[in-house]
Amino acid sequence: MTSYDPTTAPTNTAPTNTASITTVPRAAVAQTAPARRARTVVAAAAATAAAALLLGACGTAGSGAGHEGGHRPGPGGTATVSGAPSGSPSAAPGTAEGTPNAADTAFAQGMVPHHRQALEMAELVPDRSASPRVRALAEEIRRAQDPEIATLTGWLRAWGQPVPEGGGHAGHAMPGATGESGTAGMMTGREMADLAAAEGAAFDRAFLTLMVRHHEGAVSMARDELARGAYGPAKKMAGAIVGSQSAEIARMKKLLAGG
Repeated sequence: MTSYDPTTAPTNTAPTNTASITTVPRAAVAQTAPARRARTVVAAAAATAAAALLLGACGTAGSGAGHEGGHRPGPGGTATVSGAPSGSPSAAPGTAEGTPNAADTAFAQGMVPHHRQALEMAELVPDRSASPRVRALAEEIRRAQDPEIATLTGWLRAWGQPVPEGGGHAGHAMPGATGESGTAGMMTGREMADLAAAEGAAFDRAFLTLMVRHHEGAVSMARDELARGAYGPAKKMAGAIVGSQSAEIARMKKLLAGG
């Protein structure tokens, strides 16, 4: 038997393919590393800019929603003013509903004493009237005009304009004046005293006659506001006054005619 000598065994070594090994010059490696770093910096800067734009867009959208949410349509007859409920004295001028002008101020300052006198006349009815229909009419006048006084007063205060003092009387000159006193159909002190002294059917006739004239003066004032005013809620109230009080005029004339 022949013994195995490992020193004499053939070596099965694969030949080396020197052609497949590429040697990269040091200069090329030196140039490649800074380029990679530059690309990394540019990519990071782009990501930062995109994030900043996204955050800015979100902030703008949020602030816009908050601004719109703070403004609601708000006083009138009753109309509303932005940012305030109907009839609220805190309603501010200069909104999308229009900036109040001299005609709006004149309308509010004239209608406050005009409405006050209508309430004084209506308060005489329960103890003096003989007609259920006259009493019902007086109550409707009270319910409509009392809240309007509060709204008109609130507007004047918000506009920085004086509010007429005292009760309703014929001492305030107003647009669209009619009647003896030259104050949009308002009663003189003498007429109010005579009305307060009447009773029964005589009172009802006097009340209806005087209130027709009073309403005609209010309608004239309201039409002037519709033609010359600029504040949306005031014009809306004026339109409501024209409609409601014109209907009440027709109703009172029918009662006077015995209908």
